Amino acid sequence: MTNVTQFAPAAMPDSSAQDRAVDRLAEASHRLNEAVRRAIEAGYSVELVRTSRHHDGSGNWGDQIVPTVRANEAPKSA
Repeated sequence: MTNVTQFAPAAMPDSSAQDRAVDRLAEASHRLNEAVRRAIEAGYSVELVRTSRHHDGSGNWGDQIVPTVRANEAPKSA
């Protein structure tokens, strides 16, 4: 007797474009925070600096950032 699993596309949540945009931002922020933690553990200091502010012309805006990374002078002890 053959038991074959049938694959089907997963149903996507019925969310609005705004909800999806916030979800993408939250996920990207989480990945950025994890990258910052890893850089610190590798012996770097990290500062996120606002480089610009994006406006859409209807009152919405958002800061855009760039990381500034500096290697520490003292070696990290084991």
